[in-house]
Amino acid sequence: MTIHREGYPTLALVTTLLGIINFAIWQLLPDNNIVQNIVLIVSIILFFIVLQFFRNPTVVVPTNPNHVLAPCDGKVVVIEETIEEEYFKTPRRQVSIFMSPINVHVNRNPISGVVRYCKYHAGKYLVAWHPKSSTENERTSIVIQHEKGAEVLMRQIAGALARRICWYVNEKQIVKQGEEFGFIKFGSRVDLYLPLDAKISVKIDDITKAGVTVVAELS
Repeated sequence: MTIHREGYPTLALVTTLLGIINFAIWQLLPDNNIVQNIVLIVSIILFFIVLQFFRNPTVVVPTNPNHVLAPCDGKVVVIEETIEEEYFKTPRRQVSIFMSPINVHVNRNPISGVVRYCKYHAGKYLVAWHPKSSTENERTSIVIQHEKGAEVLMRQIAGALARRICWYVNEKQIVKQGEEFGFIKFGSRVDLYLPLDAKISVKIDDITKAGVTVVAELS
C-alpha cells in the first residue's frame, strides 16, 4: 500500500493546519489537558481520514483483450442504453460506477489501445449520482480504441466533494489495460460508454475493483 502522488500536497496542507490548531490550543489553554487531548485525538482522526482518500494499493490486473475492466473502485449505479452526445453521437451502452469517499480513487484503463480523444470540461459540482452530472459537472472524457477497432469512452465526473480531476493520458498515446490513467479527489463517478453489442457482466449495486472487475466483454 502506497500513498498516491496527488495526496502529498493535500496531506502537507492538512498536517500544517492541524499543527497550527494544536499549537494554538496548547498556547491558549496550557493547563487544560482534557481540551488539548481531545483536539489532538480529533486531529489524528482527521489526518487518517484524509490519508485513506489517497491510498494506492497494488493491483494484479487480469489482462484479457476481450474484457472491459472497471476503471474505478465503487458501486454500479447505472446500466442503460443511451445516446452519447459528446463524441459518438450515437446509441451506446452506459455503465456508471459511483465512487464514495471511502473508495480508492485511482482510475485505470479499462482496455488496451490508442487514445483517440481526450477533453476536459469545466462545470458544476452536482452530487455524482444526479442524472445531469454526466453532462453538466466538471468532467474529462477519454476514448480508447481497441486493437480490433472498438472504441470505449470513459468519463471522469467530479462530485459534490471533488474539486479536481486528474488525468495522465493524451491523444495518440498507447495505453495498457489496468494501468493508471487518472485520479479524482474525494468522491465522484466514472461513466463507461460501450458498443451496443458489448455483453455487460455486472448488475446494478455490484461492487467493482479498478483494473480487476470485468464490466463487459467486447465482441
